[in-house]
Amino acid sequence: MRLIAFAALLSHWRRRPLQLLTLVIGIALATGLWSGVQAINAEARASYARATSVLEQGALRQIVSKDGSGISIETYGKLRRAGWNVSPVIEGSYRFGPAKIKLIGIEPLSMPQEGQVASISTASDLSDFLSARGQLVVSAATAAKIRGNTDMSIRVSEQVPDDAAFLDIAIADGLLNADGKISRLVVASEQRPELEAIEYIASEVSVRETADQPDVGRLTDSFHLNLTAFGFLSFVVGLFIVYSAAGLTLEQRRGTFRTLRSLGVSLPALTTMLVIELAALALFSGFLGIVLGYLVASALMPGVATTIRGLYGATVPGTLSIRPEWWFTGLLIALGGTAISSAQSLWRVWKLPILAAAQPRAWARASTRSLIYQTAAGCALLGSALILGVVGSGLAAGFGTLGCLLLGAALLLPGLLAIALKLAERISDAALTQWFWADTRLQLPGLSLALMALLLALSANIGVGTMVSSFRLTFLGWLDQRLAAELYVTAKDEDEAKRLREWLPRHSTAVLPIWSVEGSVLDEQLQIFGVADDPTYRDHWPLIVAGRDAWDEIASGKGALINEQMWRRGTASLGATIPMPGDWDAVVVGVYSDYGNPKGQVIVGIDSLVAHYPDVSKLRYGIRIPPEQVSSLRQRLVSEFGLAETAIVDQASLKRQSRAVFEQTFTVTGALNVLTLAVAGFAMFSSLLTLSSIRLPQLAPVWAMGVRRRDLALYEVARTLALWLATFLTAIPVGLGLAWVLLAIVNVEAFGWRLPMTVFPLDWLWLGAVALVAALLSVLIPVWRFATINPADLLRIFADER
Repeated sequence: MRLIAFAALLSHWRRRPLQLLTLVIGIALATGLWSGVQAINAEARASYARATSVLEQGALRQIVSKDGSGISIETYGKLRRAGWNVSPVIEGSYRFGPAKIKLIGIEPLSMPQEGQVASISTASDLSDFLSARGQLVVSAATAAKIRGNTDMSIRVSEQVPDDAAFLDIAIADGLLNADGKISRLVVASEQRPELEAIEYIASEVSVRETADQPDVGRLTDSFHLNLTAFGFLSFVVGLFIVYSAAGLTLEQRRGTFRTLRSLGVSLPALTTMLVIELAALALFSGFLGIVLGYLVASALMPGVATTIRGLYGATVPGTLSIRPEWWFTGLLIALGGTAISSAQSLWRVWKLPILAAAQPRAWARASTRSLIYQTAAGCALLGSALILGVVGSGLAAGFGTLGCLLLGAALLLPGLLAIALKLAERISDAALTQWFWADTRLQLPGLSLALMALLLALSANIGVGTMVSSFRLTFLGWLDQRLAAELYVTAKDEDEAKRLREWLPRHSTAVLPIWSVEGSVLDEQLQIFGVADDPTYRDHWPLIVAGRDAWDEIASGKGALINEQMWRRGTASLGATIPMPGDWDAVVVGVYSDYGNPKGQVIVGIDSLVAHYPDVSKLRYGIRIPPEQVSSLRQRLVSEFGLAETAIVDQASLKRQSRAVFEQTFTVTGALNVLTLAVAGFAMFSSLLTLSSIRLPQLAPVWAMGVRRRDLALYEVARTLALWLATFLTAIPVGLGLAWVLLAIVNVEAFGWRLPMTVFPLDWLWLGAVALVAALLSVLIPVWRFATINPADLLRIFADER
């Protein structure tokens, strides 16, 4: 009996295959975009963990210099003589032609097993690694970049991340001009008992526990949280499809439920059948969604890798691995989402009288109370967003503001539309126009979820588009200011750099050294740059806040500039004295914009930099010359001076490369915007499609009174356009509010800089046009149905029990 009853329930899908397709696609889309984002995040975090473990021996404690200036060989010797089992590491960035590689110089004989590279395991491997010629252990991708740009032998290892290389510490010391200064000491996990405490042996160093070590995963949390928010938004929009389709499906089968109950099927048995049916559909659709998510993640992964490399300097592979955790969570999210979307409909099946027929008018009246509650909840959420935006702090408060704003606006939309439709009905004179507005209000409960999904998608597109366009406009202007030199050159070694310093002043207007060191300032590892006393900086480096004669203070060696990130975090303020590595102090005389850099940065005078850090690398220079002489000087640098062509970059090329990186950085955001809008369009399509099949009782009387079927179809188009326009106009202020939160709260908390907000109305029109096309496509099949419906089907309505 139960099998027969279950077969009768399932026969609904055979009669309505398009509705089954809608439900399956809704679950698959919701699961696919969510699992795709989770797959990207899981791959990136696995890459961070591998890089930390391999490159930084992250599983082991480290000994570092307190002032960030490095550890002397004498200190290393004292620790070894005291019995401490430690191994030295010298690391830094080095250029092999155009490729910038992170070098990690290790001493393999003393390095603990946990910090070893797998490719240095045999005596032969060790002999090659320690040879006088030197050997680089790199990934296959890095090997392809540096071949032909080094005389050292190259060994490929799958264990080493891209853009990094292991080599003997003696070779690294020479390449990086470290002069014996050790970057850090790795502490073996096994030590002799009763050793003297390190602070008593060498007070100039400190022990950094594994939990306190720099973690790029924490640095990129804001980016992954952003991706997760997009994935969750797409998931919610997809669930609107499931909610709408499941609700209308159960509503359509009310007659079947009544018949089965009359034949003796108990309410628990009927509910169990429906749960099993939905669970089976969820598992099947969830599997399709996971496959879709894998394809989406594979397509987006190269853009994500570029974004993370550009924003944070972290290396992430551009390929995707299949990881069980996001497959499992994808299926769970499909089941959970379907359960949430179907819970209300199942509750109605359980509670409503069995002999109650499906009456759309009664359904609309019953939804009035829930609409009032929903509107009140929307107002409360918008109020919460306002409070969080004003008094909240931190990244969590920023995303909380975003969530309350979007969800509150979505919940408020149906109530606003109902009020607008009621007003339009009252001011209408013609009977047919009154019927049109009343009928539109009658359909609002069935379309509200699709309209809410469309509002979320449009608002997200407007908000994120405004943020990206504001960033682009600001970034391009900032590039024009910062990349003031006409040519940039990089010497291959100090001898060539010395010759450049002698040759360039005779052939250029000004030579601007681009020299920097890394050090610890106010407990943050950052870069310290030196700038020359030249009008270029005064004219092209606008300061956010500055004291009087800031540039004169920099030139005198007394002052320092800090970037916006340090200033907004409260690390340092204007007029504060900051201790610099090497036991000297500088006074903050100004703050400058530093877009794209999540870390702090300090600028001092070039003479002061060289005086306090005489070992600073002096390989890079900017050259000021009249623009018409750029080509000529470039040729002379190659032909007369003998500089490699790859070591010369002109301003236009550098700007072009920077813009390309910028555009690639937001490829992922743009793709997720498009996907979210596509899901919202499908939500509208599915809602209109399912509603069109139960609307004959409302259309038949109007047709019987003389309205042609073609006109009924046109009314459906007009209804869709009216609802689209109302939703689009509502999305503009919501999207602008979203953009403001992203720029003024989330961006500041996540990256440390604030961007000016610029609006782009033409982008809204383009987005509105795309949404209009999606709305018209969604109504295409229902309109065709109304225009071609058989008159006999309309007449049959009058014989129906309703």
